[in-house]
Amino acid sequence: MKMSVLNLFLVCFCAGLQIHCSSDSPNEDISIKQPELEVLDPVAIPKTNNTKLYMHYMTWFETNESSSNKQWGYHWTMANKDPNRTDANGKREIASHFYPLIGPYHSGDAAVIENHLLLMKYAGVDGVLIDWYGTYNVNDYAMILENTNQVIAMLDKVGLDYAIVYEDRFLQNIVDANLAPTQASAAKQDMRYLQNQYFTNANYIHVNNQPLLLNFGPVTLKTPELWTDVFSVFNAKPTFLTLWNQSYEAGANAQGEFAWVYQNNSFLSDFYTNTAPNLNLAFGAAYPGFKDFYKEGGATDHIGFEIPHNNCATLTETLNLAAQAQVDYLQLVTWNDFGEGTMLEPTLEFGYTALNTIAQFSGVSTKSVFEPISELYRLRKAHSENSTIQKQLDQVFYYFVAMQPEQAITLLNTLQ
Repeated sequence: MKMSVLNLFLVCFCAGLQIHCSSDSPNEDISIKQPELEVLDPVAIPKTNNTKLYMHYMTWFETNESSSNKQWGYHWTMANKDPNRTDANGKREIASHFYPLIGPYHSGDAAVIENHLLLMKYAGVDGVLIDWYGTYNVNDYAMILENTNQVIAMLDKVGLDYAIVYEDRFLQNIVDANLAPTQASAAKQDMRYLQNQYFTNANYIHVNNQPLLLNFGPVTLKTPELWTDVFSVFNAKPTFLTLWNQSYEAGANAQGEFAWVYQNNSFLSDFYTNTAPNLNLAFGAAYPGFKDFYKEGGATDHIGFEIPHNNCATLTETLNLAAQAQVDYLQLVTWNDFGEGTMLEPTLEFGYTALNTIAQFSGVSTKSVFEPISELYRLRKAHSENSTIQKQLDQVFYYFVAMQPEQAITLLNTLQ
């Protein structure tokens, strides 16, 4: 028997409805038109302090979801902590006296990188100095390299510069793994990589018209002759800084030194008064405090000193020392060394106090938007499977980098 027109219409309608409901993305309504994304160029944040602020940054964190062996990385666990254990509030057990506001994370996570860089930008930070372990696949160095490149890929979009802080302490590990015949030859491969992959980037930091390169030491390459050999691979030598009081080990290859954190603030004062005036180039340092977790984490003995945080009073004091010394370049020590307790990243213990202090020092003219930036991260994670919302969050990101925080916050509020 033939179908009536009405029955035929109902069959077709239901079939269409069934096709629509069987979409591969059950969390999305594909009938909603995707908004057009307006990609905006980054705009520098207005600030009144001309001191260049560079954030020392670690890319060595790994979670059980990001790692190939489904284990948490050493920098969250050390020898005896298990982040899979949580307390009644969901706080994970990590190898630190302090806890990141967004929880322990993978350094290569795009949402994490976005959160970190936006927070830095709105605090008045000009760029990041990335702690770097080279190019060899030993221990976790390959993971650090991969994470570093993920960070670098987003820096240009945010409008921040960067340079490398080279760790030469690991070079003997490369030789022991039979990956290079000598420490110097291993370092040469790393220098070639820096020259070819980083130095030519438009947002790589240059000082005195040469790419900036810092070394956390030297630790193994401790003679000028070794550094001359290592730097022979460069077409033009970088502006090279060693850790404070160690430039003599690099000789004429070093143009200066950078300060760090040690014992108490008198060492910093001494650097500004007695060392910096005798250097061609000096980078100051400011830090929130120091309280390492090495002994508690079963990694090694206690490092031997503690500098109390005093609810950001230490950070304020070290920033004031830099202002009094009228340094042109200031390294913020550090964004996220949770193992040593020098983190400026927002934590459960201190909230955004450190970022607000840095913003005040840098003289940023825009109101603080740190909490909305954290809300962007929360929504990234809450709607990780929803491409429609993720595209709207992409727009929030571009509003933030283009210095349009009001538009960013307005759009965020529609996504709650």
